[in-house]
Amino acid sequence: MNSRNSKAILAALAIILLTGCMGGKSVSSSGRGGEVTGVGGGRSFKEPAPFGMTMIKRGFLKMGIDQQDTLWGKQTPVKEISVDGFWMDETEVTNSKYKQFVYWVRDSIIRERLADPAYGGDESYKITEDKNGDPVTPHLDWKKSLPRKPNEDELRAIESLYVTNPVTGEKSLDASQLNYRYEVYDYTTAALRRNRINPEERNLNTDVVVDPNEVVMISKDTAYIDDEGRIVRETINRELTGPWDFLNTYIINIYPDTTCWVNDFRNSDNEMYLRNYFSNPTFNEYPVVGVTWEQANAFCHWRTEYLLKGLGPEARYVQRYRLPTEAEWEYAARGKDGAEFPWENEDVKNGDGCFYANFKPDKGNYTKDGNLITSKVGIYSSNTNGLFDMAGNVAEWTSTIYTEAGVDAMNDLNPQLEYKAAKEDPYRLKKKSVRGGSWKDPESYIRSAWRSWEYQNQPRSYIGFRCVRSIATSSSVKQKPSKK
Repeated sequence: MNSRNSKAILAALAIILLTGCMGGKSVSSSGRGGEVTGVGGGRSFKEPAPFGMTMIKRGFLKMGIDQQDTLWGKQTPVKEISVDGFWMDETEVTNSKYKQFVYWVRDSIIRERLADPAYGGDESYKITEDKNGDPVTPHLDWKKSLPRKPNEDELRAIESLYVTNPVTGEKSLDASQLNYRYEVYDYTTAALRRNRINPEERNLNTDVVVDPNEVVMISKDTAYIDDEGRIVRETINRELTGPWDFLNTYIINIYPDTTCWVNDFRNSDNEMYLRNYFSNPTFNEYPVVGVTWEQANAFCHWRTEYLLKGLGPEARYVQRYRLPTEAEWEYAARGKDGAEFPWENEDVKNGDGCFYANFKPDKGNYTKDGNLITSKVGIYSSNTNGLFDMAGNVAEWTSTIYTEAGVDAMNDLNPQLEYKAAKEDPYRLKKKSVRGGSWKDPESYIRSAWRSWEYQNQPRSYIGFRCVRSIATSSSVKQKPSKK
């Protein structure tokens, strides 16, 4: 037996012994008459309801438009599927919530520069040792406040993140510097049998002779900042050598594209929205727009990290924030009764003539529903799942790639079509599914089953997003007795 195997066995024995010391039942004393009764002990994890989210319990839906589509004159695919339970934001992510992300990135850059010798080198903004004095990977100390009365060096560090308009003299954040770097471990790809580190585990067929020198190639996303401050993103193909090969690195500029209001509507005077929609507190509770699919994913990662820092040991059970799959989105939008719209009837307004959502009810008449562009989130009634604005206001990114086949290409259990497009891939492979319709769309586009798409790097004034989180504990529902 080699030393590596010996160490592995000793480690396993240590874990078993520690488990016994930590409150688990002793296997030898828990059975009666030699019966297997299971290992007890440990405290069940009770997941608290995430702030601003509602639970969508696992269930079933017929996904797609079940009747002939009169808009395009073609039959769209329909499929019966089941999805597991998840938490979902009650409203679309607002400007206010996204600003918290922007300000966090801003403050992290300022702290890095305050610790930089080029700006005074205040090492107290970095943590380099643990409480026992042992060295740790240097990271920012968020408990240390930024200076209220900065000295000359500190002022240079802070002002380095701002630019001055040469015409108006106004100072504003330099959006080009607001880059967020994050890493994602691809558990799904790492779990595939063909990607096992040990070649002997890649095929269970014992009739197949295993080649111990078999080379497995994997794709890995990476990113870095070049000498001129530009983000360089690459998808590299390399030989599988270890678990680190499944760690993907991303660097995303996260500031919303406020110019989308002008670029989306040519020959239209939308300068007011360009200058005010994201920056003016008046619009704080409006859905954030001008955010790409890539930026929305970066927000989900930051939101997860922000959450985990506030949790204790049970953080390992909490699932990550992410964009909903296309199936999850439609299941949540249809409500408990699987309705065509996120309300109970097929009309778009009630008996009093009030509209159920913010969309374009008539040709050129955006204001017929009381709004011109977006509206504050949550001002219309929720659907039966407790979700607001699942039709209209802004369309929403999903995590699913867009294909013409739609549900025909999906599994019927927790369906997801995912493709991480490399930079060199054809642009058509960067389409992502967008759901819900927006303030600029007619009635046909705001149905729960209607599918649309946009390129993953394209910001729009009518696309936003909301987050979901898989439920860490059971989301089962009581089964209704069948009728005989």
